[in-house]
Amino acid sequence: MLMTKPVFRFAPSPNGHLHPGHAYSALLNRKFADDHDGRLLLRIEDIDRERCTPALERDLLDDLAWIGFEWDGTFRRQSEHFADYSAALGRLVELDLVYPAFMSRSELRQRVGTGDWPKDPDGAPLYPHDEREISRRERQERTTAGMPFAWRLNMDKAVAHIGAALAWDEFGPEGVRQVAAKPEAWGDVVVARRDTPTSYHLAVVVDDALQGITHVVRGRDLFFATAVHRVLQQILGLPAPVYHHHELILDASGEKLSKSRRDTSLRSLRQAGKTPDDIRRMVNL
Repeated sequence: MLMTKPVFRFAPSPNGHLHPGHAYSALLNRKFADDHDGRLLLRIEDIDRERCTPALERDLLDDLAWIGFEWDGTFRRQSEHFADYSAALGRLVELDLVYPAFMSRSELRQRVGTGDWPKDPDGAPLYPHDEREISRRERQERTTAGMPFAWRLNMDKAVAHIGAALAWDEFGPEGVRQVAAKPEAWGDVVVARRDTPTSYHLAVVVDDALQGITHVVRGRDLFFATAVHRVLQQILGLPAPVYHHHELILDASGEKLSKSRRDTSLRSLRQAGKTPDDIRRMVNL
């Protein structure tokens, strides 16, 4: 029996400059791939065509080359594969597990106000159930009138459709453990935006399957989102990778690094005289 090599991926978004946290994730993926005699792919997650620009993509690739990050083969650019995501979305529509959501995020924030409204693990307010219960006739009237909408997953129907508890395999220094998935905590997540036929959640599971990814190594901030990914994988009949959610690189005050903080970017550190070895020492790699 032939054993397939493990396949890892590093998947940054060119919507700002990379910081040491990205360097850590990239180099950790490289280390895991080398340690397991596997392959490492690069994916450019640029579905946000407004914030992701060619100039930022060039800077991203330049920063990765500067720290000595190497990947196998050519990279996948998400903006070139919208047809793949549209096909997956079409399957969800066919199964009647998604619905058009006409309320924008700003309207949602106004609706919930400052009261005790349920929130998802990221702290965002859950989409109101009464909005998903509008009649088919009213939905048709709104779409005919040209009202913009996003596609949201009806999480209750999705979980019922699966009909079984979900979990994922999380690997670490002590081996592999199973983590129970709790997708209901996310409510009706967006699976396609108003201006693109996908969202992060949908695109990432489709890409991982099409690229044959067996091991996903990413930041701890995406740990709970894995529950949403397991739901979509199960519904769409996609394989589930093994996951490892690494700790985040924090600044001196204990805050998570952000692309909006230019003083923490790899480019600013590079301009200040730091070397790739300095960055590796900074992230303990």
